[in-house]
Amino acid sequence: MANEKLRLEIGHVLFIDIVGYSKLLVKQQSELLRELNEIVSGTSEFREAESAGKLIRLPTGDGMALVFRTNAEAPAECAMEIARALKSHPAIQLRMGIHSGQVNEVVDVNQRANITGAGINMAQRVMDCGDAGHILLSKHVAEDLEQDDRWRPLLHDLGTCEVKHGVRVGVTNLYSDEVGNPQLPKKFQALQKHRSRVRWAEVAIALLVLGAIAAAFLFVSRRPMRSALAVAEKSVAVLPFENLSSDKENAYFADGVQDEILTNLARIADLKVISRTSVMQYKTGLQRNLREIGQQLGVAHLLEGSVQRAANRVRVNAQLIDARTDGHLWAQTYDRDLPDVFAIQSEIAKAIADQLQAKLSPNEKKAIEHPPTTDLAAFDLYSRAKSLILTAGFSATSEPDLRKAIELLDEAVKRDPSFFDAYCQLARAHEQLYAVSGVDHTPARLALAEAAVQAATRLRPDAAEAHLARAQYLYFGPRDYAGALAELEIARRALPNDPRLFELTGYILRRRGQQEEGLRNLERAVELDPRNFNTLQQIALSYQILGRYAEAIAALDRALAIVPDNAETRANRELEYVCWKADTRPLHQTIDAILAQGPGAIASAADTWFFCALAERDPAAAERALVAVGDNQCWSESTINLSRSFGEGLLARMTKDEARARTAFEAARAQQEKIVQAQPDYGPTLCVLGLIDAALGRKELALDEGRRAIALTPLEKDVNNGSRVLQYFAITEAWAGEKELALQQLETGLRAPAASLMLSYGALKLYPFWDPLRGDPRFEKIVNSLAPKDAK
Repeated sequence: MANEKLRLEIGHVLFIDIVGYSKLLVKQQSELLRELNEIVSGTSEFREAESAGKLIRLPTGDGMALVFRTNAEAPAECAMEIARALKSHPAIQLRMGIHSGQVNEVVDVNQRANITGAGINMAQRVMDCGDAGHILLSKHVAEDLEQDDRWRPLLHDLGTCEVKHGVRVGVTNLYSDEVGNPQLPKKFQALQKHRSRVRWAEVAIALLVLGAIAAAFLFVSRRPMRSALAVAEKSVAVLPFENLSSDKENAYFADGVQDEILTNLARIADLKVISRTSVMQYKTGLQRNLREIGQQLGVAHLLEGSVQRAANRVRVNAQLIDARTDGHLWAQTYDRDLPDVFAIQSEIAKAIADQLQAKLSPNEKKAIEHPPTTDLAAFDLYSRAKSLILTAGFSATSEPDLRKAIELLDEAVKRDPSFFDAYCQLARAHEQLYAVSGVDHTPARLALAEAAVQAATRLRPDAAEAHLARAQYLYFGPRDYAGALAELEIARRALPNDPRLFELTGYILRRRGQQEEGLRNLERAVELDPRNFNTLQQIALSYQILGRYAEAIAALDRALAIVPDNAETRANRELEYVCWKADTRPLHQTIDAILAQGPGAIASAADTWFFCALAERDPAAAERALVAVGDNQCWSESTINLSRSFGEGLLARMTKDEARARTAFEAARAQQEKIVQAQPDYGPTLCVLGLIDAALGRKELALDEGRRAIALTPLEKDVNNGSRVLQYFAITEAWAGEKELALQQLETGLRAPAASLMLSYGALKLYPFWDPLRGDPRFEKIVNSLAPKDAK
């Protein structure tokens, strides 16, 4: 018996205690316990878990402990049911504590089932922090529940509480208007009183070290941020698999195998799985420091592997590693006929779930076992296309990759018309061309995206991926934000580890003016995709929209920790100082450093260089920057895109070269008119045309185009683009000679829900766009009102 292995597993524990039990008479104690047992056993969570054999009830004398082996929500659901029922039993005063952790099922001396372990102990310690009516959760449980919108409003963080043996535990109070106790527990009240008695001498000491702490914070904020949460035990990242095939073209096949395993694991709600965007950076063939990778991705486990394909055979090797110790936990080699590769992918995913003791629901198991296609050639095409779409998101010149991906996916669905995943990716590629890259914002492109979504929906109308594809279409196309959010809510149930759900929710909320909530969703996306360079840049943009430049800079530092040599992001980081403080020096120094790397190094940051030169009124540098811009845009903010010809005209205006300015703006107009003709109902492109016509002296036409652009882009439909069109119209009016209207429009633009770089303190103070208003006391007053405190 002494050698028998412990049966360790994860239990979701609800610890219940009758407050004041020891002061009661024995008869009263017995009566209250009897009533409590009836209430508890009458809850639906208790009955369902008990009937499924997934519940252990442990008497504790003055209460009980319930160990659920169903899901993490079960104890909280049960506690809420109990609290509701207690309204009819005022004599019973309970406090409850909840924790999920390791438990050990044993048989006691009376041959009865019993439970021991850290999960039980921690639940009791959490409960001990509360008073009558409190339902308290450990920080671990609260973090799990807050992923669900249903629970988040009920969770109220209390901080840490010291319990037995000096252990400090993070505690969250669970309550609603109906149940629970919103009062601060007495232990926390005592802690607050203790803190309020801190001597002034201690405060003085704290102030002395504040400078050192601030310096340390600045240093740390320049480094990649790690999640403050402890690494979840059931967390895994699937690293790129090595291609051992003699034909290097099979690298796409190896990528496809790895991606399908990752996708299968990501369906399991009981696991935390890192997105492919983050893991793709750890290429095969390079030395991997597994502990460091685990820390960077915030996971406890890593899955590595290799794929070898020859003729009609395939060999897949996979091994699971504990990233904290480098210990090998599991390994398996699969040597099969090539058509069995999809079965191998499913088997590996289920084996990893088993190794991590993750619960697999029937629906999750069914989804994992469903092969993406039966056509291997179609799978090859799909894998190549998916890689192209993924890399297009990190490329300034994404159009060729997206068009090639569409070509491959069209061929894949032609081979297998039932290839559901291929249609989802096809819709995504069309949407990126339509809205993200902005190169083909035409009704025809949007119709192709809709057709792909409809094809996917016909094949599998209830699939979560179909709802996600529909949500993406509604967001990028008709801008039906309510419809998109509804689709995302459905998709979330079966795609618990898909960061795109949180990312898209963040974008939608941002466009609806809910900037803070949108930012929180983007941060949650980064938890599942911690090395997603693009999402980190979007987080920086959210801070910029909020006018919180220091935090925008910190977010860009996180992005640069991933891609430190990215010239565009390095320049954009310093551009924040221009907008924030009208200080061009950091940007000028960074541009000089990039230029020193070679003539081609500045290409992706040439537009920022151009605007730095304009801000410094340096025509020679601006000319050099325009050469580096090439055929690309000289400025882009959201969907306001200004061509190289526009930049040439702007520079000529600044240097009073009217002839050159007119020639350049005429060229810019010819280009922009074609874009507007292809997108006649798109406000941002019409806004730019109005700006060009104002530069050409076509006053009435310019004002009309600007007003129509505003009408086409209402704020209630799109806060971001609506704000930009409003704000840039002030420049149009200024260039058209309507100073009074321009000043009024500028004030309107500054009140718009989304801040613009062009209306920042630095832009208003330095950029030649605003020269027609410069010197007017009202304009100067507006500029001075935006100056940061240290600049006044």
